[in-house]
Amino acid sequence: MDFRKCTVYQIYPKSFRDSNGDGLGDLKGVTQKLDYIKELGADYIWLTPFFVSPQKDNGYDVEDYYNIDPRYGTMEDFEELAREADKRGIRLMLDMVFNHTSSRHEWFQKALAGDEKYKNYYIFRKGKAPGVPPTNWVSKFGGNAWEYVPEFDEYYLHLFDVSQPDLNWDNPEVRREVQKVVRFWMQKGVKGFRFDVINLISKEKFADDEEGDGRRFYTDGPRIHEYLRELNEESFGQDADIITVGEMSSTTMENCFRYAGSQSHELSMVFSFHHLKVDFMGNEKWVLVPFDFAKLKKILFDWQQGMAEHDAWNAVFWCNHDQPRVVSRFGNTETYWKESAKMLATVIHCLRGTPYVYQGEEIGMTNVDFTKIGQFKDVESLNYYQILQDKGLSASDALRIIQIHSRDNGRTPMQWTGGENGGFTEGTPWIGVNKNAERINAESELQDPDSIFHYYQKLIRLRKEYDVIAYGDITPVDQGNPSVFAYRRSWQDENLLAVCNFYGKPVTWTCPEDIKGYARILGNYPEAEVKETMELRPYEALVLYRKG
Repeated sequence: MDFRKCTVYQIYPKSFRDSNGDGLGDLKGVTQKLDYIKELGADYIWLTPFFVSPQKDNGYDVEDYYNIDPRYGTMEDFEELAREADKRGIRLMLDMVFNHTSSRHEWFQKALAGDEKYKNYYIFRKGKAPGVPPTNWVSKFGGNAWEYVPEFDEYYLHLFDVSQPDLNWDNPEVRREVQKVVRFWMQKGVKGFRFDVINLISKEKFADDEEGDGRRFYTDGPRIHEYLRELNEESFGQDADIITVGEMSSTTMENCFRYAGSQSHELSMVFSFHHLKVDFMGNEKWVLVPFDFAKLKKILFDWQQGMAEHDAWNAVFWCNHDQPRVVSRFGNTETYWKESAKMLATVIHCLRGTPYVYQGEEIGMTNVDFTKIGQFKDVESLNYYQILQDKGLSASDALRIIQIHSRDNGRTPMQWTGGENGGFTEGTPWIGVNKNAERINAESELQDPDSIFHYYQKLIRLRKEYDVIAYGDITPVDQGNPSVFAYRRSWQDENLLAVCNFYGKPVTWTCPEDIKGYARILGNYPEAEVKETMELRPYEALVLYRKG
């Protein structure tokens, strides 16, 4: 299966479908909905972690890499899911968290008991002085990234939550343990792996960062490419059918040429997130500023062309479990909900790269409508609600920022029906269901031939039908236009033109290229004539094709 022609559907199991009424999604719930995913046309399902975990960070704090957390089911449930997916031609991609473990992992518990072998599985350091951590690095969830252990008079590093100690990848025993985990799941028939924040595993040096928060000392570190090549050779690289994707935190394009280069023997493709910081202020997420459209285009096109020039491959996406809903972020959830959701899909799915669809994106799910901080569950959001107030913001202003940027926006339950709890559970959901499930749900989307779901279905099909989408080069078109996102794809004698009005106002657009011979193969409005100068309607998207 050529991953360039494939589409991956991401599932956050906790919020996808609850099969037993306990309020938590589970593996049997995923199995129940395989026909839905098959109808959409996805080739792979990426499942976020379902391993044994205390759930301090929604499963990204793994206590046991080899066993299923009982709240998600059993190994038999996983094996049934794998079998049923395979019957439908769908492959499974697992989410592996190898930068850190849970503090409840057996390895860390042995480390805390003083076992030197396992202490060396993690990163322990003496403080600079009594009560002073080894460095001034800031945890990604807020606060210092070092936690003091009085018994040792040492600190351990946690780039994320205090319950997520970083593994010491410089220790070859740790690398062998990780390789063993991947081989275990390969034997279960898994054909894809997504590696969480994998570019943080090689730390450069442990020193104060006088210029920032420490990330320059642990991002894309000195031995990262060596470690990924070794992981490839000792595990997934032994099966040519397996695809891999690395989540690359604050990475550089130069490193990604190597991570996902066709001849680099590291990973199949990479996630980069620069395009999803265009509504930040610098690197600061917890602010409210309008998104910068010109910057969004520049970042996406720079990465598209740069990766193509170095024969490296992107994963292309808007949404995941760590991001707000894209139609709320860059679209219009009121007047042009359907049009803007389809337009945003068009931008991504015609790019060079493997598209990822996050559960609910294909039916236009929006940010949640929580009005009280007690409704949020995400550790990052709760931490920053307090941090923002400590900086002087009012509780209402801090809440407004959380409402816009919280990861919980992507984690509310999948909206299957307009009934109670959106058809997600017959019990009490672990986190509230968006009230708009009455209007926005999979059942109504499937019944509407003009739905967002059916539009995504067509985009996924186009990638399989037209080689130019899977293999073509990419050239920005009219890049300086303040309203239009347009680009051309070229492959052999095929050309494809994607033209998207990114805003809710009509715009007169003149194509700077020869438009003769192009025919419309997809659009989110009733068909209009293809000509040099076109009146693009609010959030209008056009996919034009020419052969020869």
